[in-house]
Amino acid sequence: MLHTLNGLLFAASLFLVAGGLWLRDRLPPPTSVLAASLSEPTQLAGRRAPFGVSRGGVDYTVSPLYTYELRGMVVSRHDTSVWWNPTHRNWWKDHLNVADLCIVWGDNLKSGVYRELSYTSGSFTCYVATKDSHTWSQFDQTGFSNNHLLTANPTTAKLLRSVRPGDQVVVKGWLAEYAHDAGMPFRRGTSVRRDDTGNGACETIWVEDAAVLARANRSWRSAVPLGVIGASLALLFWCFLPARLER
Repeated sequence: MLHTLNGLLFAASLFLVAGGLWLRDRLPPPTSVLAASLSEPTQLAGRRAPFGVSRGGVDYTVSPLYTYELRGMVVSRHDTSVWWNPTHRNWWKDHLNVADLCIVWGDNLKSGVYRELSYTSGSFTCYVATKDSHTWSQFDQTGFSNNHLLTANPTTAKLLRSVRPGDQVVVKGWLAEYAHDAGMPFRRGTSVRRDDTGNGACETIWVEDAAVLARANRSWRSAVPLGVIGASLALLFWCFLPARLER
């Protein structure tokens, strides 16, 4: 009987892990879209002198260009701190760019067309694709962007790295350029328009404030760690259960 219950625990735990991995990043339906996520980005001319900031032992110069506020739904993401991608941290010594978020807003959310496309993020870009030409014609290419998010604030960095596809967010700060002279000289610019494409079309944002307006798929995201714990317990029971039954 105990072996049967333990087997059921193991099977249920595997189901939770598999289901969580499959569904934790699904994009919610249009009925879940907040009114705030339909707003176009706000870009205004502002005046702020370049300033210095340090992170990861590197001194940077950040040059703000425009005040910027972006709201929308995250459809893909890239965490620049992942161990398997040394480009940012090791090669460029870029510790300011804590996360890249690919975000969709406006009519793309209102119409629901965002759910008919697939999205993937690389080290520097966001790719959007569909095999259906009609769906592509309905997608407003000026209604999404890949955003390189900069901050030296650990709390803000933790929040930005916690964001997952399906979450609706607001990011406020400055479109900015930044540079450093540690080792190989490094300089990165920003797009200042939403209708450009290709290399240089991403927005680089010095983040002064950010918030998650709505989290998606909370249950399925919790399912993965719960399933791992359950499977681990089941394996432990299998190791010790026979010995206890023999006593």
